[in-house]
Amino acid sequence: MAKAKTIYSCTECGGQTPKWQGQCPHCGEWNTLVEAVAEAAPAAGKNRYSALAASGKLQQLAEVEASEVSRTPTGIAEFDRVLGGGLVEGGVVLIGGDPGIGKSTLLLQALAHLSLTKKVLYVSGEESAQQIALRAKRLALDAREVHLLPEIQLEKIQATVAHEKPDVVVIDSIQTVYSEQLTSAPGSVAQVRECAAQLTRLAKSSGVTIILVGHVTKEGALAGPRVLEHIVDTVLYFEGDTHSSFRLIRAFKNRFGAVNELGVFAMTEKGLREVSNPSALFLSQHGTQVPGSCVMVTQEGTRPLLVEIQALLDEAHSPVPASGQASFMIFETGQPPFVAVANVPIPDSQITKIQALMRTFIGLRNKGRMGLRGFVPFLYPADGLAADSVSISGRCCFLRAVSPRGEMGRIN
Repeated sequence: MAKAKTIYSCTECGGQTPKWQGQCPHCGEWNTLVEAVAEAAPAAGKNRYSALAASGKLQQLAEVEASEVSRTPTGIAEFDRVLGGGLVEGGVVLIGGDPGIGKSTLLLQALAHLSLTKKVLYVSGEESAQQIALRAKRLALDAREVHLLPEIQLEKIQATVAHEKPDVVVIDSIQTVYSEQLTSAPGSVAQVRECAAQLTRLAKSSGVTIILVGHVTKEGALAGPRVLEHIVDTVLYFEGDTHSSFRLIRAFKNRFGAVNELGVFAMTEKGLREVSNPSALFLSQHGTQVPGSCVMVTQEGTRPLLVEIQALLDEAHSPVPASGQASFMIFETGQPPFVAVANVPIPDSQITKIQALMRTFIGLRNKGRMGLRGFVPFLYPADGLAADSVSISGRCCFLRAVSPRGEMGRIN
């Protein structure tokens, strides 16, 4: 048996080269070439896209009738906000996020709402039908009208869509789908590009709305070729923090609406709940006026937000204080989240923050060094408060976070 010919494809631009190189000759990115099986060129007139490529006619732009695109609300207002008002017929939406962030939960909730008025199909390539049924039961969703298809072969998915003619289809996820036309493994650059292109053409030709779930890399970018984000109509990112129940969904591309729109959710035992007033998350509750706190008005997309800036300054411990630009960080791990301004001379150290809090609010000056038994990185938000209290009162155990103004957050 003859050995299959291989080529190397760039994960950023999709360019191909016959030999591996450290740098892509097409886009100049480094370490982006991955091996793939070269496909034989089709015979003339036998291209698999020929049946989907409708012929167009030459016309002037003034002759084209422009009309508003009708939208279908998903039943989740925050999701509709980032979509630009709802789903568009024939549109393709790509949503990415870290594992376990809530992508499947959000889409299952949306399909449960849509199934009351539309025919919907959930294609799962990662979970079995029993797992999805258990999640729907746990979330107390009325998902009796949601059609479910555990399948990863593209041709079978296309045949099911052509036969059932649903209005909305969710593919969870695009990295698990493969086409029989290619011999490479699911998730490879060639498979992701081919399957996404085929599904996009299916959406445009049939009018069905398709939502693709995408994996992300360790850097936070969508896995697969960069062309994946170019061929879809809308790109959404689901963001969150492991120590917080709040989730943010943001639109980075939208051909049918505004970009940089922000939707805010709270993860509960019954699924994702909408947060209609996000400003309350970024404001602390002061019983009295406190120094070092200021509220600013910012804007995310079309939504204005009130965000509190808290500053904590300490005396410089060297003749020449360290210099640097002021940095803004939204700590979603606190309850509620707060914004801190680190305007160095404060070294970026949790110990320095603890000492500054003690000096500022209770006048206690630590003459010696504060040590830890073993090395425990400050990952959990309650670490600052616990170390504060250990310095003052001895052995304690705390489950809450401390802000730069010395305020204790609510337990999550």
